Amino acid sequence: MSSAPYALERAVAISAVARASSVTARVFRLLVTKSSAAGATVTKSDASPVTVGDYAAQAVVNIVLGAHFPDDKIVGEEDAAELRKPESAALREQVVQLANEALSGSEQECPAQDSANKWGAEPLSEEKILAAIDRGNHEGGATGRMWALDPIDGTKGFLRGGQYAVCLALLVDGKVQVGAMGCPNLPLDPKDGLPKEGDAQSMDRKDLGAIFVAVKGQGARQRPMSSDKEEPIQMRALNADSLNTASFCESVEAGHSSHGTNKRIAELLNISAPSVRMDSQAKYASVARGDGDVYLRLPVGDGSYQEKIWDHASGYLLVHEAGGIVSDCRGRDLDFGQGRTLRNNRGVIAAPKDVHAEVIRAVGKALQEEGRGNL
Repeated sequence: MSSAPYALERAVAISAVARASSVTARVFRLLVTKSSAAGATVTKSDASPVTVGDYAAQAVVNIVLGAHFPDDKIVGEEDAAELRKPESAALREQVVQLANEALSGSEQECPAQDSANKWGAEPLSEEKILAAIDRGNHEGGATGRMWALDPIDGTKGFLRGGQYAVCLALLVDGKVQVGAMGCPNLPLDPKDGLPKEGDAQSMDRKDLGAIFVAVKGQGARQRPMSSDKEEPIQMRALNADSLNTASFCESVEAGHSSHGTNKRIAELLNISAPSVRMDSQAKYASVARGDGDVYLRLPVGDGSYQEKIWDHASGYLLVHEAGGIVSDCRGRDLDFGQGRTLRNNRGVIAAPKDVHAEVIRAVGKALQEEGRGNL
C-alpha cells in the first residue's frame, strides 16, 4: 500500500464502488429490462423509484467499509425498513443473493482482505445483509470520520438505461477527504458518445464503465471499471475571454434544477452551446474531465429544498481536485458538517476556478430578475 495520506481509504473506496457498480449493472440486465420481474422495485414516500440495486449496492459498500473501518459512521440514503416487511420477501431474497455474489467475487479484491474473505468465507445471512444496510443511518455532523453513500444516484436515469452513479466519500470533521464514483454507463473516452437510453445492446459496449477517484491534495483520476490503470483528469482551462465557449451540464429532471434560469444564465455569459443533460453525479465526473464546463443545480421554487450530502460529496472533491470550484449559488463553500443535508447552502454550482466568480455573478443577476435574489 502507498504511504500517501488516506491510501487505504482510497483503495477500499475503489473496491467498494467497483463491487457495488457490478451489482447495479447486473440488476439492470436481470430485472429492469424485464418488465415482468415482480418485486424489482418498491416506492418510497416521495414517489421516487427505488430498485433492488439500491439495497444490494448499499449492503455491499457498507460491508466492505465495515470490514476495514468498523468504527467509521456511514450516512447512507437507504434503510432496510421496506425490506423487513413480510410482503417484501421476494425483494429481500434478491438483495441477499446479489450482495453475496458481489462480495464473493474475486475482482477488485479489498486491500485488507485475506484469501478467505474478511467478511467470511460463507454467504452472509439475510439479517447481516439487512443490518449492513441499516448502518447507513448516521445523522452526520462536523466531527469524526464518516462516509457519505448514495448507492444509486440518478435512479430514474438507471431505470431508463441512462446515466447513474455509485457515489462514496469519506468526510473527516466535516471536510471531504476521499471521493470515489462509479459510472457504469459512462464511456471512458467522451468522444465515443453516450449509450442510447434503454438500448441493451448499446449498454453492452466494451468502452463503457469508469471509476473516478480523488483524495484531497492529490488530484483526480479516472480508471476503467475492471482495471487498475489510472489516468489524471483535469477540467478544461477557461478564462474570461473563453468563457463563451463553455457548455453547461444540468439535470434531466426539471424538478431538480431550474432549466429556465439556466438558459438565462447562459445568455448572460454569451454561451450558445446546448446544455448537456444527464442524471446523477455523473455530471460532476463529466465536467471534472472536461466533457462539459459548468454544472448548475439551481434552487427551484422558493429554494426551501435542502440538498443531501451524499448527492454531492464525492463529486465536490472530484471537481476541486480537477481544477474547479464548487459552491452554492452565492459562492459559499458547501458545508458538509451540518448533518445529512447541506442546510446552510442553496443550489450547487461547479465551474473552472478562473471563471467561477463570473458564473456566480450571472447566477445572481438571473435570480434577481426572477425576484428570487434572496436565495
